[in-house]
Amino acid sequence: MVPFFSRKHGVPSREACAVVTGAGSGIGRSFALELARRHGSVVCADINLAAAQETVARIEQLGASGLAVRCDVAEAEQVRQLAEQADAYFGESPTLVINNAGVGLGGKFDELTLDDWQWCVNINLWGVIHGCHEFVPRFKQQGRGAIINVASAASYTAAPEMSAYNVTKAGVLALSETLSAELRKHGIRVNVLCPTLVPTDIIKNGRLPGRYAKLADHALMNYALTTSDDVATLTLNRLDSGHLYTTPQMDAKLFWLMKRASPNLYAKALGLSYRLFK
Repeated sequence: MVPFFSRKHGVPSREACAVVTGAGSGIGRSFALELARRHGSVVCADINLAAAQETVARIEQLGASGLAVRCDVAEAEQVRQLAEQADAYFGESPTLVINNAGVGLGGKFDELTLDDWQWCVNINLWGVIHGCHEFVPRFKQQGRGAIINVASAASYTAAPEMSAYNVTKAGVLALSETLSAELRKHGIRVNVLCPTLVPTDIIKNGRLPGRYAKLADHALMNYALTTSDDVATLTLNRLDSGHLYTTPQMDAKLFWLMKRASPNLYAKALGLSYRLFK
């Protein structure tokens, strides 16, 4: 398959036309800027329009073009409008959608309210479903396209006191695996990103109990093994190479191998560590 977005192949055979949700900060902004460096045009969607506009300003500084759109991915109608705005901006359907927008939620299962669950599921899972629902038919019609869904290592590590977040990211992983099998014959690539700690605003914009918020934010900013820029670069390269999974850090790879090799032993070790260190 002809690579769309890889630097090592020079200028792509067709300019990459991408839509990135959650493009106002963190991994989403890094994706948008890296695509601009690869001669792409980017529709930058975010619930915070000012943040999306800042990303577009940085894209233009790189000599590329972009459009800022306010979009709440939890709302199907807003994602439909986003797709239509992208079609109009590019003059054709995009070649890539990156479903990145997401929020963090933590706390013991019996401390979470149903409102907490609905908020997290609507953004983290339904947001990705909405994006795929709008863009997959477009990709199938043009016989070409690519999807990057941003999940998390939480999709398979099942860390305690992260139940809602884990469930949503596991859903994104399963959806991505299913779409990869269904869409390969249509020339549509899928990659699912499963990182551990990456310095972003997910803690600041999320819902974590006070006892965890400062600790989690400190860990993100001081103990992350990679940057959002490195994650974006690696993921685009792996998409280009036809890989389904991107696990950018060594700890993410280690957890993946442990869970696959012995799921029962992994679950017992997880429960024991939680009892000892909570």
